[in-house]
Amino acid sequence: MSAQTSRRARLGRVPVKAITFRRVKEPRLRFDRTAVGLVRRLQAAVAKAVPDGKTVIVTVTAPIRQDSKTGAALQDRIRQLLADGRAQLKATIHKNRIQIRVLKGGTGRTSRLIGFVHNPEPDPSLLFDVTRTVLARMGSGKRAPTATDRWLIIANQDGRAPVETVRQVCLALRARTVFKRILLAEREGLRVL
Repeated sequence: MSAQTSRRARLGRVPVKAITFRRVKEPRLRFDRTAVGLVRRLQAAVAKAVPDGKTVIVTVTAPIRQDSKTGAALQDRIRQLLADGRAQLKATIHKNRIQIRVLKGGTGRTSRLIGFVHNPEPDPSLLFDVTRTVLARMGSGKRAPTATDRWLIIANQDGRAPVETVRQVCLALRARTVFKRILLAEREGLRVL
């Protein structure tokens, strides 16, 4: 049996989830000290308030002004959003444009709150779409399969997949706790994402 045949045989027994995308412009994410600190403080303060089977995604447009005050106000807004049972909020806090969405999905092993700081253009809607798509492929609830059971394959045959955005969303969600492998399928072949 050839190596390619044995790979196909192994893949035949592995539950595989695939994602395809249309061509869109990716948001440019920021990872400076202020951005990372804001997201970490939000996660530490609010993640435990997020109900099981839900994931909160927060986007903030850079540059962040008054990061401590913005973070405190964001914590209050997220808690209020969850208490009211609403699914999204778009607002300006201390001259910072923010968007919050409560999405269905996530497991006990994934992050309950993820955040991204991005440049003003383009719109961060791709972050919400990619997160929703990855969460849907993960499944939700306590009975989600273990990481030894499943693979995630991102199809990028025509160069349309927002590869860096998908990578950052998977990292933020801790998708490797749900999927044994996350692969990018391109014309040239497969590569680990």
